[in-house]
Amino acid sequence: MVSLVLPRLVDVAAATRRSTSVAERNVAALKSVYWLLLVSGFVEPLFYLLSIGVGVGALVGDLTLPGGQVVTYAAFVAPAMLASSAMTGALSETTFNFFGKMKYMKLYDGVIATPVQPFEIALGELGWAMLRGGSYSAAFLVVMVGMDLTTVARALVAFPAAVLVGFAFGALGMTISTFMRSWQDFDLMGSAQFTLFLFSGTFVPAEAYPSLLRWVVEVTPLYRAVHLIRGVTVGTAGWAWVLDVLYLLAVLGVGLLVASRRMGRLLYR
Repeated sequence: MVSLVLPRLVDVAAATRRSTSVAERNVAALKSVYWLLLVSGFVEPLFYLLSIGVGVGALVGDLTLPGGQVVTYAAFVAPAMLASSAMTGALSETTFNFFGKMKYMKLYDGVIATPVQPFEIALGELGWAMLRGGSYSAAFLVVMVGMDLTTVARALVAFPAAVLVGFAFGALGMTISTFMRSWQDFDLMGSAQFTLFLFSGTFVPAEAYPSLLRWVVEVTPLYRAVHLIRGVTVGTAGWAWVLDVLYLLAVLGVGLLVASRRMGRLLYR
């Protein structure tokens, strides 16, 4: 049955319409309490920026980037918080919420009784996740511009970069969720997410790590996201941004493919 997905995708307009319907269902199901969760996803990285970027930054002083550019510590940390915010917003929707809908609410069992296919469910859920992640990114960029940590022009370029980050992590989150057996498995995912947050060039340059650890850091998806957005917001983006974009696009494509195939196996068995 999974093989039916690709032929259906030939009709791009119909597939887009069905995917949009999945996202619209999530909008219609919003509850008032849910908005508190949305706000918390923006407030957390803002607190990190104020406490570490500004507070600790007063002790650290300015940083010299590998290219020789000198920036304040707050300007160094802010794009990492933006990337982390995009990651957190996307993962929150495509892991806990997605897993609950699929395994416990059995929502998708009813959806596949309609013409909607697993790939279109995955695409619709990813689109909904990006409404959340994109709102975090836009709000955080406004704060960065207000604090003079970047310019308006650079913020406008950084926004689509942050959206790409959210899409990549959203697809990755859905893939991980299809392998989860119970809520306890998410403890491991939370630990992995926090480790990425700490060791992705977030608070110190990757060059500060020993060679072997630096190599491990630089191949992680959050590091590529931080590297891309930091290059845009502080104005140091060179040709390395091409590698970052290609990396995130690959994560997005592979994540969607694996998630849709896994969903097909789980829903049609």
